[in-house]
Amino acid sequence: MNVLSIQSHVAYGHVGNAAAVFALQRLGIEVWPIHTVQYSNHKGYGGWTGDDFSARHVAALIDGLSARGVLGACDGVLSGYVGRAEIGAAIVDAVARVRRANPAALYACDPVMGDDATGLYVESDLPAFFRARAMPLAHIATPNRFELERLTDRRVETLADAIGAARALNAMGPSVVLVTSLRHDRTAPDEIETLAVSPTGAWRVRAPLIPFDTAPNGAGDTIAALFLAHYLKTRDCPRALEAAVAGIFAVLEATRAAGTRELALIAAQDAMVDPPRRFAAEPLA
Repeated sequence: MNVLSIQSHVAYGHVGNAAAVFALQRLGIEVWPIHTVQYSNHKGYGGWTGDDFSARHVAALIDGLSARGVLGACDGVLSGYVGRAEIGAAIVDAVARVRRANPAALYACDPVMGDDATGLYVESDLPAFFRARAMPLAHIATPNRFELERLTDRRVETLADAIGAARALNAMGPSVVLVTSLRHDRTAPDEIETLAVSPTGAWRVRAPLIPFDTAPNGAGDTIAALFLAHYLKTRDCPRALEAAVAGIFAVLEATRAAGTRELALIAAQDAMVDPPRRFAAEPLA
């Protein structure tokens, strides 16, 4: 299988393509990475060097892939950090070109915009872009709770709120919505939830909440890649949910044990592929 992954990249650490590419490859997926930015490290450190790439740069790389005649062999497109709407436009154009070459190709959109701790950390027009341009094309969307609220203009305070908002997002286009890092009014203090909603059902996985003094970046990028890989292989939403959560839990557990700020993605690679601890997907009404 082949996946085109269009997102940010860092030289040091594991966020964006520096997380997703390796996770996909370890699960046997051939990856064609295109970087929207290349930084020395993620912005959470407060300082970084590097450049944002232009929409023209992204489009030119798609032109090159098209010239090789390989777009028809692309089974899926994964997008992550966009940053600016013009880059987003280049991404949705790439998705359209892939799907013209292979109508069966899936598009998984991680609508990276912010989180509860930091708020919105992309340009203010990005939520509208995702709603109008990306969601109608996406087969899979992987927002966190904060991003789900911004995409649907709904408050998510209860599990029922989360399911309702995910179904509202289904109606915009994605047949599968994976809500990551979900906490609501009934979430146990020592747990974290991941919710998957499709037209055929809703499921959640509850896993232990691993405490960090400084939470590592890149977990959302990694679980989006893991879910896409498992979904491509199984086309089974609850199975892909279980496998993705088990994989990212193994990585986070290794990161905690190592005492590092960056994901221990390389050290935990075998456990990510064959997790020693599994979590059952609970069907929801």
